[in-house]
Amino acid sequence: MRTLLKRTIALGALTLLLSSVNAQNYYEKGKQWVKKAEELKPVLKETIVEPAGIVEIVKNKDAFQGWEAKTVAPIDSLYGQSIRKLKSVIVDLGDHYTGYFSFGLETIWGSPDSPVRFRFTFGEVPSELVTPFDPFEGGISRAWLQDHEFNIMHLPGSYNIERRMACRYVKIDLIGSSPYFDFKISDVKFKAVTSADKAPEELASSTSEMIKKIDAISIKTLKECMQTVYEDGPKRDRRLWVGDMYLESLANVYSFQNHQLTQRCLYLLAGLSDDEGYVLGTVFEEPEPHAQAGQRLMDYSLLYNVTLKEYMAATKDKETAMDLWPVAKRQLNIISQYVSKDGLVDYERANKEWWLFFDWKDGLNKAAGIQGLMIFALNETYELAKLLNVESEVKYIPGLVKKMKRAALKNMYNSKTGLFECGDDAQVSYASQAWMIMGGVLSEKASQRALNNVMKHQGALKPGGPYMCHYFTQALMKSKMYDEAKALLIDFWGGMVDKGADTFWEVYDPTNDFLSPYGFFPINSYCHAWSCTPVYFIRKYPEIFQK
Repeated sequence: MRTLLKRTIALGALTLLLSSVNAQNYYEKGKQWVKKAEELKPVLKETIVEPAGIVEIVKNKDAFQGWEAKTVAPIDSLYGQSIRKLKSVIVDLGDHYTGYFSFGLETIWGSPDSPVRFRFTFGEVPSELVTPFDPFEGGISRAWLQDHEFNIMHLPGSYNIERRMACRYVKIDLIGSSPYFDFKISDVKFKAVTSADKAPEELASSTSEMIKKIDAISIKTLKECMQTVYEDGPKRDRRLWVGDMYLESLANVYSFQNHQLTQRCLYLLAGLSDDEGYVLGTVFEEPEPHAQAGQRLMDYSLLYNVTLKEYMAATKDKETAMDLWPVAKRQLNIISQYVSKDGLVDYERANKEWWLFFDWKDGLNKAAGIQGLMIFALNETYELAKLLNVESEVKYIPGLVKKMKRAALKNMYNSKTGLFECGDDAQVSYASQAWMIMGGVLSEKASQRALNNVMKHQGALKPGGPYMCHYFTQALMKSKMYDEAKALLIDFWGGMVDKGADTFWEVYDPTNDFLSPYGFFPINSYCHAWSCTPVYFIRKYPEIFQK
């Protein structure tokens, strides 16, 4: 552990973190934060799932990605016949689960005189089971695809696949066996795991059926992503990302209320800050806690502060918030480095020196986004400081916010159209409007004008997926455009419901079922944390969404 922390926390740079705490003390604090995170590691709840039946995947031009699963037989029918004759079968678990697959093999006749070989393919959506994985031309590792060849040397017996899977469907292909004995599959089970252990309350009886479905799938999505950290996706990438954590923690407040998991993630990210004390975009738990080298993601680093503030507001856990307050203060240094004297963010330098994410949207200019998000993070950090009675330590924030708002209006706002524009081509995007409104740059009336106008703008860049769609919905709520927010939630997340989603997806474009940031749609995550937030809106604002 000491070697790990020496690698992730360089003492020389950490002298900048707090004038009142020397570098060695802060180094020791970092070790304590990682230790505290490990002490908070949850024991996962296990549930044994019996398969719902046998399905076949059939073409349907009206189904998501052109394929649907049709039930053809009960699961017991599998147990009564030779797998050598059947050769291939698809088991339906009945819902999406994250966990471990097991099965048995029993001899029908003869003496097993050789190994047998199976190929298992685990699918979150039907298309994964019928789309050839090779030749693989995706932009990330093919190893994320959930196919697994398994040699069994001795049978009969019971067998477990060690790799944790996230799936609804399991395709079993027999690809090697001897003709001198026969055997059958038995006792197929799936051990589902999650750290979510509290059933959320029922929605009001007045809630529409679509909202109920969206809420249930949101909760299911969050539950699958709540493992020993808030994972971004249980199939891929299976790690803690700050942006996903922020949205998961919001949803958790209004559902499972597992605040200890939020606390663990905050400590883990703090203890694994980079050599300048900045929270990195993503960290791993295994083989020991460590950050992903080089993942400086500016918008995510700043969202750490917002997550800590929301945690404090939800739990009143002042001890944890005070312990991590130095980390939040340090993230503010990112802002001071990139904001010029006139209050405008040096976007070109920030975009060159950091990864600015915001959305999976090709061509998105993020200048307004980072200006608005910085203001939002400053406001939220100041609110945290007030909750902790330490606002004197950041007394400069209100003045800086005022200056940055003026700069945004002067340099990016088109008063004729009521829209924020970016770059030489005056790009208009949903992201720009959303983050400026989240930052409180516009009045309520001007915010409503901007949101209405961007939704009417034919050339505006729309959200590239659920992550940005959340923030646009949040901007609508902040601007008291409640009907529009509800309509967007039903249209966007309800669109996934209509396409058969068991859990909400990493990427969703109503006009393109095959969109993938990675060049190959089966590697997309079809249970993804940043898609779970309808539960936050539905349950935080029952007077809007449950009527």
